[in-house]
Amino acid sequence: MKFGVVVFPGSNCDQDCVHVLRDVVRQPVVTLWHQETSLRGVDAVVLPGGFSYGDYLRTGAIARLSPIMRAISAFANDGGLVIGICNGFQILLESGLLPGAMLRNTGLRFICRFVHVRVERTDTPFTNQLQQGQILRLPIAHNEGRYTTDEHIARTMTDQVVFRYCDADGQVVDAANPNGSIDAIAGLTTRAGNVMGIMPHPERASESALGSEDGRLIFASMLEAHAYA
Repeated sequence: MKFGVVVFPGSNCDQDCVHVLRDVVRQPVVTLWHQETSLRGVDAVVLPGGFSYGDYLRTGAIARLSPIMRAISAFANDGGLVIGICNGFQILLESGLLPGAMLRNTGLRFICRFVHVRVERTDTPFTNQLQQGQILRLPIAHNEGRYTTDEHIARTMTDQVVFRYCDADGQVVDAANPNGSIDAIAGLTTRAGNVMGIMPHPERASESALGSEDGRLIFASMLEAHAYA
């Protein structure tokens, strides 16, 4: 399975993703500069974390205008697998590939620490190797991670939510919601299920030396989905 990792000015987790996909998951990987217009035959696209264009406007608002995003939108609309991590999630929102928006964390501070998320769905290309209700330990690192959308729309999105922030026992409580995201949403997909945005970093939790290997299961799920596509 060939992965393409997009690199924007300001990306700082692109090489983390390349390392995990190439050296841990052991799949071919290419980096895609944001000014490219071709995805070069990849089977899945990764929009990594970072501070694209310095986040000087809204996070992801400038990155969505990059030439590569037209190719990614077409790829996604044709059923291609796309995962956006942290800033990549923000870019998917700004591009209209996922609904909603990101606001500053409720505490108005940058947060960098491990959190727990609960698996809400296992019938997606990104979660098929997980168990319903499974608790993952993943790190977050963001300043604008408070997912928001219209409350009416949120009520219709239940089938799109794949991860919710929770405590170590799997309880979705305010104290375990690090950024104040509506409905404790930590990750969601399109209705078709082939595009996912997730705020925690699975690539930073794919090796035991980093304190958790839970994130590797998300990439393993993508491999499984591709194998049976």
